[in-house]
Amino acid sequence: MNTISGKVWKFGDNIDTDLIIAARYLNTSDPKELAKHVMEDADPEFVNKLNRGDIIVAGENFGCGSSREHAPIALKEAGVSAVIAKSFARIFYRNAFNMGLPIFELKESDEIDEGDSVKIDMENGKIEDITKGKSYLFTPIPEFMQELISTGGLMNYAKKSINGGAK
Repeated sequence: MNTISGKVWKFGDNIDTDLIIAARYLNTSDPKELAKHVMEDADPEFVNKLNRGDIIVAGENFGCGSSREHAPIALKEAGVSAVIAKSFARIFYRNAFNMGLPIFELKESDEIDEGDSVKIDMENGKIEDITKGKSYLFTPIPEFMQELISTGGLMNYAKKSINGGAK
């Protein structure tokens, strides 16, 4: 999976983990249950509008706040195929890759609008806004982190490594 394509849902700066998945739902770690409430406090209808494969585009400091792994789990299980933002909170950045959720830092994220169709080329570090006919470059994700994504996260990567299938 070197290419990701989807429709954009737009959010602003400082989207914290409590907006991604509210603390009131953290009494479960069931991904399906968490997915029902993803982004609920930012947009109560988000899960009803979201289609599997859609992409979130945001501003600065996406995933700030607490270090809960529930946030990338909920996004991924709800069907979000990737998150593009100007910047990510450090712990969210690591948790996203550990859970197998692809995320991409793009300084020009504010140029992409909700409803646009985008295509992400992970290997070559290119995001194409198909709707606008514009392309943006980002630093490609290191091969190891691409492998984390392709195996579905750190736990699956470790299982694959134990079984002799990883590089």
